[in-house]
Amino acid sequence: MRVKYLVLCASLSIALAITGCKTNTEQGKSSVSPVDMVASGEPEVAELTGAPKVPAPVGNRQPKKLIVNLVTTETEGIIADSIPYTFWTFNHTVPGSFIRIRVGDEVTLNLKNEASSVLPHNIDLHAVTGPGGGAAATSSVPGKETSFSFKAINPGLYVYHCAAPPVPMHIGNGMYGLILVEPEGGLPKVDREYYIMQGDFYTKASNIKKGLLEFDNDKAVAEKPDYVLFNGKKGSLLGANMIEAKVGETVRLFVGNGGPNLTSSFHVIGEIFDNVYLEGGSTISHNIQTTVVPAGGAVIVEFKCEVPGEYVLVDHALSRAFNKGAIGKLKVTGEANPKVFNAKTLSKH
Repeated sequence: MRVKYLVLCASLSIALAITGCKTNTEQGKSSVSPVDMVASGEPEVAELTGAPKVPAPVGNRQPKKLIVNLVTTETEGIIADSIPYTFWTFNHTVPGSFIRIRVGDEVTLNLKNEASSVLPHNIDLHAVTGPGGGAAATSSVPGKETSFSFKAINPGLYVYHCAAPPVPMHIGNGMYGLILVEPEGGLPKVDREYYIMQGDFYTKASNIKKGLLEFDNDKAVAEKPDYVLFNGKKGSLLGANMIEAKVGETVRLFVGNGGPNLTSSFHVIGEIFDNVYLEGGSTISHNIQTTVVPAGGAVIVEFKCEVPGEYVLVDHALSRAFNKGAIGKLKVTGEANPKVFNAKTLSKH
């Protein structure tokens, strides 16, 4: 019987090779290189979202022609409590808009620098294969718009940022974001997805406006930030801004680190990451407690919510969390699960 089974398996393998049939793991996957994939149809404007929201998953679609529109601004916002700071942004938010595409897509990126800006701005996307990640092609003086096109050939989660000189100042003022290039067939389905990006901020009192904070270059060079923040603001993921999930749901976090200097040790207190896409790539590790996110890097983490409660998100360099602002919460609602966690203590006699 074993001989017949082996012969049958060998015959099936030969038949698959001759006919070009695909196994279950290969179904829906193209043998065409991403470089040679042809994006069909008329160009579509890509959906963009501000943190902590993300656009809808790409799913199992063919490559498209997409248009991504970004605007750079220099504007006042609240950095902590009621303290204003002069942020530099992509699409008016820190971090900038989340961009979601798939491998093989042909993207035209339009970058407009608001006329009210003082300095030129551009964009370097780590997902782009080409000189400067598009920085030179998109150098835009105030009031001007530039454009370039690229093909997404490497799946993964990538940082983008302004690369106009002085680069640390532009990044330090909040000019960064994430672009996700989904693999062919899309990412596995989960129940919740959120966008979180850490940044370190170096501040001093403005000479122009009383009470306003602005970038301090000396502190940045010394790598001594006043604030280390999730999503550009102290408390951005606390209180009414907590992200949410339900017991039994799987959560996926797209976590980036704009820097410009510090490495993040990202951790969720009371959870273990079932899957970690190391450095935002295709290598997946399991059962991870804390994952390193370098400046200019990103990671995807996934975990199933087993027990209700409030779970604290931190940079586990804990002085940054409890003293400088790198802290948030995930609120999980639903039925208790005493098989996994029981907060009741037994009385002693």
